[in-house]
Amino acid sequence: MRLSRSILSFFAVLGVVLSLGLSSPATAQQNAPVNPTASSVREDQLLNALKPGGAAEIGGRITIPDGKAATLIRPAGREWREFHQGTMHLVGAVAILGMIAVLVGFYFTRGKIMISGGPSGSTITRFGAFDRFIHWTTAGCFIVLAISGLNITFGKVLLMPIIGEVGFSALSQLGKYAHNYLAFPFMIGLALMFLVWVKDNIPGMIDVQWFASGGGLIGKGHPKAKRFNGGQKMVFWSVILGGAALSVSGWYLLFPYTAGGVLNLQFWNVVHGIVGVVLIGAMLAHAYIGSVGMEGAFDAMGSGEVDLNWAREHHILWVEDEMKKGVIPARLQAAE
Repeated sequence: MRLSRSILSFFAVLGVVLSLGLSSPATAQQNAPVNPTASSVREDQLLNALKPGGAAEIGGRITIPDGKAATLIRPAGREWREFHQGTMHLVGAVAILGMIAVLVGFYFTRGKIMISGGPSGSTITRFGAFDRFIHWTTAGCFIVLAISGLNITFGKVLLMPIIGEVGFSALSQLGKYAHNYLAFPFMIGLALMFLVWVKDNIPGMIDVQWFASGGGLIGKGHPKAKRFNGGQKMVFWSVILGGAALSVSGWYLLFPYTAGGVLNLQFWNVVHGIVGVVLIGAMLAHAYIGSVGMEGAFDAMGSGEVDLNWAREHHILWVEDEMKKGVIPARLQAAE
């Protein structure tokens, strides 16, 4: 009896072992390990993407609805960062420091442009209160926008070592708010400037002659000009076109979801930076001529009244038109 029980137990164990052995391939096939890195980015993909003409971007796998979060590397972002932290510094330095160097050299070479016959003591109205309001509102906003914008590009390198990280952070935050909110009155000012002054800033042959004669800045004498001479018209269109480019690009930077993607946003950021520093350089020249560079020029946007001799030297055709309209009193016309 014991022998028979032992034999039965042996065959039972053998049967279990055989059944496990026969089913193990199926079980192994069903429980085959999953390779979690099968679809992961490989090293050669990363290296190829960083080469010129490589992949536009490298993405991973995500489980959230925002598909943009899957982006791991976008080589164009590297290029933008290199431009912003390298090339942009060079462009800004050349545009601004270069203009300052030119103006200093011009001042010591040419000196202040004086009224040839001296002040007459009589004045005529050149710009009314509304004209001056538009000018100073737009100019004031531009100054704050320029300073806060330059802080973004150069502040970390030039300013932070002087005032420290905490001070720089607070100043940059204040500059950010000022830049964002003053952008809107700046854009409104640009539109008003265009509407009010465009009729007097249409280029013509008289402007070609003005530039050919050196504009009174080079040599002696003052070429004829209407209300705005060739140089002022060039400044006007630089402000209007440059300001329009700043406004469009700035709008996308203020509302990045309207830009149509990160690559477009980087493009508008580059446009905003380059146009900004170039326009700052141009406005430095404009401010120089309108203040220390020319006698009597600041009065035009200061009080709005300019000396009659200054007006005759720089804008004789405009003075003649004002005389025909009867704007200039007869006693001043007689003194011509």
